[in-house]
Amino acid sequence: MPTETVERMLSKAIGLDPSSIGEAAFSRAVRSRLLALSLESIDVYRAYLTSRPPEIQNLIEAVVVPETWFFREPEAFATMVKHVSERSTKDPTAVLRLLSVPCSTGEEPYSIAMALIDAGYPPDRFRIDAVDVSALAIAQALRGIYRKNSFRGTNLGFRARHFEATPEGAVITAAVKNHVRFERANLLDADFIPGQKLYDVIFCRNMLIYFDDAARDKAVAILDRLLADDGIIFVGPSESGLMLDHDLVAVKAPLAFAFQKSSKTKLKVVPPHMNQFSIPQSREVRRPKASVPRSVRAPPLPQAGNLALKIEEIGRMADQGLLEEAGRACEAYLRQGEPTADLLLLLGLVREAAGSSDGAADCYRKALYLDSNHAQVLMHLALLLEKQGDIAGAKIMNDRLRRQARK
Repeated sequence: MPTETVERMLSKAIGLDPSSIGEAAFSRAVRSRLLALSLESIDVYRAYLTSRPPEIQNLIEAVVVPETWFFREPEAFATMVKHVSERSTKDPTAVLRLLSVPCSTGEEPYSIAMALIDAGYPPDRFRIDAVDVSALAIAQALRGIYRKNSFRGTNLGFRARHFEATPEGAVITAAVKNHVRFERANLLDADFIPGQKLYDVIFCRNMLIYFDDAARDKAVAILDRLLADDGIIFVGPSESGLMLDHDLVAVKAPLAFAFQKSSKTKLKVVPPHMNQFSIPQSREVRRPKASVPRSVRAPPLPQAGNLALKIEEIGRMADQGLLEEAGRACEAYLRQGEPTADLLLLLGLVREAAGSSDGAADCYRKALYLDSNHAQVLMHLALLLEKQGDIAGAKIMNDRLRRQARK
């Protein structure tokens, strides 16, 4: 590939996995830089990049295309308000610290500020740090002028409260703007926000999916370092699995895609496998650990009782690493009676944990045939499709999940 060396340089700089944006988009960005610099070929541009390190920022600007709007995934902001409100009752004098990374052109951090203001949170008791790798995005955020594309959906009452109409567009009011401090920075830099107090709330949505594996792990470790023990972090729908893989736990808040550290949970965590309308505690059942002896026998299955108890029992078997036994138990129950979406979901989780992605996808699709609006199944199938590289399929599942939540 002619751009391969340039891709590696960009990956080293910001952790980008070029395949996540597509070869065509990456090639267009490189061509735009060739035209801007009047360079003749990609080989010449590679040499230019090597000899002039500041050019990497120009390439970043060409690659990064902001796609954001105010109150995107509103469930996240509602969950944030609930979290900080509960926190403030325990410590009414504490100053709330929030981080938005990447903040893009400012819609997200300003939405955070508007949500807190509208909820009556004292204006002197919260501060928002907004960070992005794009200097152009930061400049636009500082201007605070927005057009129609930044206002989507039907619940736009906030626009009258927090914006002033001008010929240039809607201008964010100073009452909102003054709460946000913008800064251009790279999350993956070794000195990213060093020595700072921890954050009570972090928004890091729809960025990790563009990173390569090493960058993802590093980014989550940095975010974990910055998050307070009782803090809450929000990610994008397709990034939930990554949080769970790093021992963060899901918060009971459908479609908020919120997580906390496992040792300190202030909001109620969803029990695994139990509530089809909530985000599950674990995206996949743990694989067997070496410390689990093979001689361990599966606990006896309940001979009677309701379906929830059967699912809970099988879930415990799988959590012990007894994936084969748990799978057989699911299949046995499915043969004994009418198939249910919950049992098929659990069988899919077991198969996915055992490494059978195709088998898991088959179970999830069968579950959706029985219950087309099953929130957990939609989420898990979206995550699996994303993992398999089927971005279009994952988007369809996530769109269905959002539509279901709005109903």
